[in-house]
Amino acid sequence: MDNYFELYELPLTFHPDAAQVKSKFYELSRKYHPDRFAHAEDTAKIESLRMSALNNDAYKTLSNADATMAYILKLQGLLQHEEKYNLPPAFLMEMMELNEAISDAEMEADAAGSQTAKQALEEQLSAWQNEAGKLTAQYDAGDHSEALLLQIKDYYFRKKYLLRIQERIDKFAAP
Repeated sequence: MDNYFELYELPLTFHPDAAQVKSKFYELSRKYHPDRFAHAEDTAKIESLRMSALNNDAYKTLSNADATMAYILKLQGLLQHEEKYNLPPAFLMEMMELNEAISDAEMEADAAGSQTAKQALEEQLSAWQNEAGKLTAQYDAGDHSEALLLQIKDYYFRKKYLLRIQERIDKFAAP
């Protein structure tokens, strides 16, 4: 697995400096742009295409907090592609109640009920941001323990679940 942090000469962090990411992206874009290799040998052309694609992937990942979180977990061998993760039962019970409120609002075409569900979801996302932010800040401060990364992984999957509920609410609320 290519290391985007090494490519961009950045420390391994959940909060990479956006200006540095953007600057390095533009620097590498100029350096490896395929047009610069139009008259080069085939191996140089292929390498420029590979590096250009790698640069684009790195920028897309490091410019998005959720993608950065998943990427670090993958780098550390703690997140697998299409992994099935068991969320804590208490969290799933809360989400079941939220899903039931959404279903009730959908069945009754209840805009007020939809707003209530949306507000409950926003509270969950805010709580997620607060808790996940504490954990990622702890990591960035130097605690790279597997136990901490596993807690971050749990929050990563919680947010994925919350975002699926948000999509459901948005579909219902759309005219």
